[in-house]
Amino acid sequence: MKSLEKLIRTIPDYPKPGILFRDITTLLADAKGLKKAIKTLAKRYDDDDVDAVAGIEARGFILGGAIADRLECGFIPIRKKGKLPGKTIGQEYTLEYGVDVIEIHEDAIAEGSRILIVDDLIATGGTAEAAAKLIQRSGGIVVGAAFVIDLPDLGGMKRLEAMGIDGRALVSFEGH
Repeated sequence: MKSLEKLIRTIPDYPKPGILFRDITTLLADAKGLKKAIKTLAKRYDDDDVDAVAGIEARGFILGGAIADRLECGFIPIRKKGKLPGKTIGQEYTLEYGVDVIEIHEDAIAEGSRILIVDDLIATGGTAEAAAKLIQRSGGIVVGAAFVIDLPDLGGMKRLEAMGIDGRALVSFEGH
């Protein structure tokens, strides 16, 4: 996936000194690159009978919606606390300096539904783990987690693996 790697911009010292921010907006702006990323991520799950894609706010909405279309299944938005109307259920997760919550509608997932988690990047895996727990608490089965970027030095994929979840990424970048 070297061609996709070249479409991802690195912004040094954002959001704070020492961080190399991997920005996929440059990939999203490239029609061929975007199509290749979506096609490749979706292809891995063609035979997994996915009932819905759960996209994590916000870039997971862009990728997840397109992957759901390719897999001919539904889409479930996973949002930050307070962003969804109606009754929701939430899951806390730890951030570097505190705790945050993600939510879905309480009726978003039917018992036994097969759900694919999608986001742009996995770093420490805290958000992806929270999404998986939220789906499982709702009666869903996590069939996998798909990302454009993995930052393996931060251990997110290993965290998912410890939960029995197969995580896949198109490209990896060493460091933070």
